[in-house]
Amino acid sequence: MAYKILTVDDSRTIRTIVKNAFKSYDCELFEAENGRDGLLLAAKVHPDLIILDITMPVMTGIEMLGKLMADDTLKNTSVIMLTAESGRDNVMNIVKMGVKDYMVKPFKGEQLIERVQLILPELKQRIDASAGADEETHDALFSVDGDLVILALPTKITRNVGEALVEQVKAKVRQMTAGGTRKLVIDLSGVANLSMTAVQALLAVVNLCVRAKLTLRLVATEGQAASLKGFKETSTIATQHSLAEAKMAF
Repeated sequence: MAYKILTVDDSRTIRTIVKNAFKSYDCELFEAENGRDGLLLAAKVHPDLIILDITMPVMTGIEMLGKLMADDTLKNTSVIMLTAESGRDNVMNIVKMGVKDYMVKPFKGEQLIERVQLILPELKQRIDASAGADEETHDALFSVDGDLVILALPTKITRNVGEALVEQVKAKVRQMTAGGTRKLVIDLSGVANLSMTAVQALLAVVNLCVRAKLTLRLVATEGQAASLKGFKETSTIATQHSLAEAKMAF
């Protein structure tokens, strides 16, 4: 069963950061922009975790927390408080409220995930398992053929997939450099839609490889090859229409 996580914040940016942080994990996200709506939603969905801002209109986070603690059905809900102030007195006041943890704004999604793992051990296991599954999926994109590495780009490249892909390529480039492997084929022929998001991910990957002084070849359809000629990062890289041709081009 997916964990239910409620983010209550009047800032759409913060709510988006929270939602994106948990997007890859087995979690169901709910959001509210003030304490009143957050309290009503909490009573309806009974979340496993509430990420609660202090300063909000209509009903503050402190007021909402007080009502949570007075509700027998919600008082044991884990709460991470968000605050814009990091002073000792402010932190002590938050701790006295009975919250599980607090975070000072601004923060990154990765930092939030780390905090959640500390207060929800069962969710930590799911996060670790999910992260491991992602790693296996990304590793499956790479294959080795003799002295060269082949990267087959996924069929659909969303923003999150692109970001994960770039991180995986960083790790692979370090591994290749350490092992003395310098030849890489990037096969994008399987990409269903060479959207701007996909192109941005591809260019980021190419830049990583160029900086590492790898020798690159691209495999692309005729339409994809034509599109890539307009970008300086890919305009000078040899492009073939099949993997066999790319291998022979080294």
